[in-house]
Amino acid sequence: MQSFKSSAPSVDAAAAQETSQARGTQPATFAHIVSVEGGQAIAAFDVRTRLGGSMEARVVIGATVSIRTPRADVIGIVTGLSVPTAELDGEQPVLRLFEVDLVGEVLVDRFTGDRRFHRGVTTLPTLGDEVGLTNLESLAAVYSSHGRPTVEIGTLSQDSNVPASVIVDDLLSKHFAVVGSTGAGKSCGITAILHGLIAEYPGSRVIVLDIHNEYSAAFRGMAEVINPSNLHLPFWLLSFDELASVFMTSDTPEPEDMEILHDAVMQSKRRSGEQRAPQPAGGPLRRSTDTSTTTIDSPTPFRLADISSYIEAQMGKLERTRSTIALRRIRARIETLMSDPRYAFMFGGVTVQDKLTEIIGRLFRIPTNGRPVTVIDLSAVPAEILNVVISVICRLAFELGVWSKGKYPMTLICEEAHRYVPLDKTLGFEPTRLAVTRIAKEGRKYGISLGVVTQRPAEIDPTLLSQCSTIFSFRLASDADQQAVRSRAADCAAGLLDFLSSLGDGEAIAIGQGVSMPMRIRMRRLEPHQLPAGSGHSFAEIWQRETGSLAELEGVVTRWRFNRRTDDMFRGAGSAPTLDSGSA
Repeated sequence: MQSFKSSAPSVDAAAAQETSQARGTQPATFAHIVSVEGGQAIAAFDVRTRLGGSMEARVVIGATVSIRTPRADVIGIVTGLSVPTAELDGEQPVLRLFEVDLVGEVLVDRFTGDRRFHRGVTTLPTLGDEVGLTNLESLAAVYSSHGRPTVEIGTLSQDSNVPASVIVDDLLSKHFAVVGSTGAGKSCGITAILHGLIAEYPGSRVIVLDIHNEYSAAFRGMAEVINPSNLHLPFWLLSFDELASVFMTSDTPEPEDMEILHDAVMQSKRRSGEQRAPQPAGGPLRRSTDTSTTTIDSPTPFRLADISSYIEAQMGKLERTRSTIALRRIRARIETLMSDPRYAFMFGGVTVQDKLTEIIGRLFRIPTNGRPVTVIDLSAVPAEILNVVISVICRLAFELGVWSKGKYPMTLICEEAHRYVPLDKTLGFEPTRLAVTRIAKEGRKYGISLGVVTQRPAEIDPTLLSQCSTIFSFRLASDADQQAVRSRAADCAAGLLDFLSSLGDGEAIAIGQGVSMPMRIRMRRLEPHQLPAGSGHSFAEIWQRETGSLAELEGVVTRWRFNRRTDDMFRGAGSAPTLDSGSA
């Protein structure tokens, strides 16, 4: 093998170099190691190496290089380029250096003879070891899944001929996060990942908590779109903490009020259970006192009228005016919720029916019936109970996993997760935080996968982000957000994350167990019908012409007043009435 210490290349080496340059590629080796420290190394370009050639031959930040050692090819990622000294006329060519983070090595399997990539470096390079750009054969070994199921989501930024794939089981079973500033391609990235999974696995089960109504446009024909007009999430599915959040008008309710509400709910559940209990053959009717398994959080149907009756009965026994006034507010709140059309999906039913099986089957696609995705559009859910709705859905997903013993593996995509699992524990809704973080901590045992999507990783609960073993980081401009990603990416090439602010649209740095090694990737291009909505509006285009009319504004006001979006009005989604002249 040719050494860089020789003053001139041999005839064969020169011929090989000319052949390689004729193909527009870099010579096999072009640098040698001059410094090694821990997991980093510094290499010096050979004086004969010409830089700035074709795109395939350029050594740039993020490029993958191979360092040849007697035992293995050590794989590194270029994280810095420098010229420590200036070039003077008449002197030797300037010294050119580049920094490399060592991430793994390619070894020959002694049983199969295949070249396999392993994370971590057991044979560190030493001074003088030769360095070259990783060829296609080595790249194939580095990014190979070795028989594990994978899904292609894009290509390597450094070489568009090399596909970028994720390892399905490692990605999903150990949770993942997609982070990035607004407009960096975050929504398109998560859509590309989901489309790749659905295409390979038609039995997928994906639930998207869509805060801004973006994803229904991206999965036409493959998704069950649920919004407040056709959502059925009855109040009796709520846990006691969730009920208290909805019924109590104060953020810090008095303990006496909570105790009475607790007793009212339990009394209502027992009464409902007694009325619904079947009579065993040859035995007496089972009474509420026998239903010892009913708890305050059990999804047992009950009537709000029973709660009102219980509270009214208790008010006559109370002597403290403050508590009496508080209970009157609770009863008034219940009446308000029942009459407000915005809450019809939770409190609008005239009769209480036990349809838990149908509700869960629709939410979590059991069976999928050709629609593996559930897009739950939460954009029109009242802000004061948005966290409660998210809490219920996450809790139901976890409970389904527990009681089915993981029979229905599913992935739950949490858009804008920083809004309901914030870093500041005084903000948000504690049951929502507990429901989401419980999935993050224990969900893999029951087949519940979590996909966390946020534009502010610095403002999200660190417990949640630390449970995500794979992170796709799109462009991040904030130093605090970049640091939040670095602090939770111990196994990646740290230098690669120094360039989060310079990533292009649709580019991401993927790190963690869901990818073979840290890599800079370009997400695959989506077809127009696969793009999520909400990509922004062109002010320049719209403002060039006169837009709007009073008739158009009247339609906007009507939809606003009756809490109906355009798609609901024309499709008459679900069981909600359409806004025709009669209903208006």
